[in-house]
Amino acid sequence: MRHVHTCSAICVILLGVGAPATAQVSIGITIGQPPPPQVYHVPPPPSAEFVWVEGYWYPQGHHYKWHDGYWTRPPFAGAYWVEPYYAHGQYFAGYWESGHTRLSHDHHWDHDRDRRDDHRAEHYEDHH
Repeated sequence: MRHVHTCSAICVILLGVGAPATAQVSIGITIGQPPPPQVYHVPPPPSAEFVWVEGYWYPQGHHYKWHDGYWTRPPFAGAYWVEPYYAHGQYFAGYWESGHTRLSHDHHWDHDRDRRDDHRAEHYEDHH
């Protein structure tokens, strides 16, 4: 009988220890709202097929970096640029959209001479 109690006690201990413990740890870093947009001159469009992507602040690590505005060709027909924004403590990245199609911004486009106007592409500094 003593053996049964010992085995029962061991089983209870093992079942208690073996049960998965669930815990969640969440660490967030808040850098707050971005600074106001920078003031700069917008050059005329190189041609009618180009659209202006307004300059914006974007989070990089624990601070914001400025991304200059530029003329570019949309990634697909009918696409328009939805600016990045900050709301309710969260940053939302910019993207291209048209009806039911949404395309995240690919910063490699910023250096593509077929997409960018040639003058700005020559003097563009990499912000990413």
